[in-house]
Amino acid sequence: MLEAIKNFPRQFTYRPIIKNKKNYKKAKRFILLGMGGSHLAADLINNWEDTSNFILIHKNYGLPNIPDKELGQHLIIASSYSGNTEEVVDGLKKALQKKYKIIVIATGGKLIALAKKYKLPYIQMPATGIQPRSALGFSCRALLKAIGQPRALKETASLAQKLKPAKYQKRGQKIAKQLKNYLPVIYSSDRNISLAYNWKIKLNETGKIPAFYNVFPELNHNEMNGFDPVDQTKKLSRPFYFIFLQDDYDHTKVINRMAVLSKMYRQKGLPVQSIKLNGANKWLRIFSNLLLADWVAYYTALNYKTNPEQVPMVEKFKKLIK
Repeated sequence: MLEAIKNFPRQFTYRPIIKNKKNYKKAKRFILLGMGGSHLAADLINNWEDTSNFILIHKNYGLPNIPDKELGQHLIIASSYSGNTEEVVDGLKKALQKKYKIIVIATGGKLIALAKKYKLPYIQMPATGIQPRSALGFSCRALLKAIGQPRALKETASLAQKLKPAKYQKRGQKIAKQLKNYLPVIYSSDRNISLAYNWKIKLNETGKIPAFYNVFPELNHNEMNGFDPVDQTKKLSRPFYFIFLQDDYDHTKVINRMAVLSKMYRQKGLPVQSIKLNGANKWLRIFSNLLLADWVAYYTALNYKTNPEQVPMVEKFKKLIK
C-alpha cells in the first residue's frame, strides 16, 4: 500500500487503448456496471464533468430497470478491476443477450475473456497487483477513453508530474493520529459527494475502521439533529470525529452552512477537522485531496496495527457466497 500511494502519479502516464475498436459504438449516454472500487472513477467524473456526459452507475446484478429502448441508447460499460466481479459479469451477459452497445474495462478475468470471445470493444488496464481502490488513476483514464473525452485525458496526463504524494504525507499522519479511537464522519457539498465517499471507502478498506459520510445541504435537514446531545444521549456522540471537505467553488450558501455547522458542533464539544480542496485545476483538486485520504487511511491502519493492503473480510465473504 505504501508503494501504491507513492507511485500513484505514474498511473496518469497510462495510455488506454480500445481493442476491437471497429466494434466500438459511440453514445451520448452511458451506463457503468461496477461495484466497489470499480465505480469510483465514474463517481468522480459524474460530479466534476459536464452533465452532457452523464454516467448512470448500476451497482447490482443485471441491468438498470429502465425501458429496453432507453437502455439501447446507452453505451453499457462493464467495469471490474479484477474482471471477475459477479454482479458485473451478470450484467454484461444480460447486455449481450439484448445486443446492446457494450465496452469492457478490466485487467483480465472473465470480462476480458468474454470481450475476446464475442469480439466486444475492451480496454485492458495494467495488472500491477494493487487493490482496485488504489488504481483510481488507471480506471479514471480508461473510463475517460471509453466515453470519448480526449480533453480530460490530456488534462489528467499532466498529473503524472504535478501530483506530489510526499507533500501530503505528514498531514495525513497527523490527521490519522487525531482520529485514533474515533469514528470518522466525512461531510462535503453534494457536488463533492464522490470525494466524501472515497474518503469513507479508503478508511473502511485501508484503515479497517467504520466510517460514514453525508452531504450539505441535505444533512442540515436531518442528520445534524442526531448530534444535538442532551445528558441522556451525550455518550452516543462521543465516538464521532467530523471531517469537513471545504471547497471555495461550492455554492456560497453551502459554504456558509458548513461554517455555521462546524462552529455549532465545536460548541457542543464535538471534534471537527476542516480540509480545504486546493489545486490549480479540478483534477488536481480531486486527486490531491484523495492522496491525503490515502495517507490518513494508511496511517490509521498502522495506528491500529492492521494490514492496510488486504481486505480479508471481503475475500472471505466472496468464498462464502459461492
